[in-house]
Amino acid sequence: MRVIGVDPGTSVTGFGIVEKNSQHFRFLEAGVVRTQPRSSKADRLLQIFERLTGVIEQFQPAIMSLERSFVGENVQSAFRLGEARGVAMLAAACGGLDVFEYDPTSVKLAVASYGRADKQQVKMMVRRTLTLSDAVDLADDASDALALAICHLGVASMPIAPPARNRASAAEWRR
Repeated sequence: MRVIGVDPGTSVTGFGIVEKNSQHFRFLEAGVVRTQPRSSKADRLLQIFERLTGVIEQFQPAIMSLERSFVGENVQSAFRLGEARGVAMLAAACGGLDVFEYDPTSVKLAVASYGRADKQQVKMMVRRTLTLSDAVDLADDASDALALAICHLGVASMPIAPPARNRASAAEWRR
């Protein structure tokens, strides 16, 4: 099974492609979409959509594992995050992918066995799980995206069913 993990953001969106065959994880690709700060909000969202769509076309994942949003003290940040999540979901729908959402604590628990792991602990465990050398440059957002993909692949291989999916076909998006 091949999964794209997406860590959404309007300034930086991380993505990572992981495949699992039997018991082995295989790293395929990871990167970030850095939008131009002076671009309009619409242009930034278009840039994220186009890059994610291109990655989906190139690697043909079956699933998108997406970070579930949470509302902190800054409501405006939550709105911007929601916009980036919406664009990621649209890219998934256009590519025919199922979307599964995971909260940050669940991802950290699945990858680092500790729900309050910091970014460096998660990155270390992502590197270990995917047997990535230190020579592989891995941005924090790309590492988080890979962790999302690993989380889904771990949950999907468990004997119990994964969490309910949030799926809309491309035809439903067009209505």
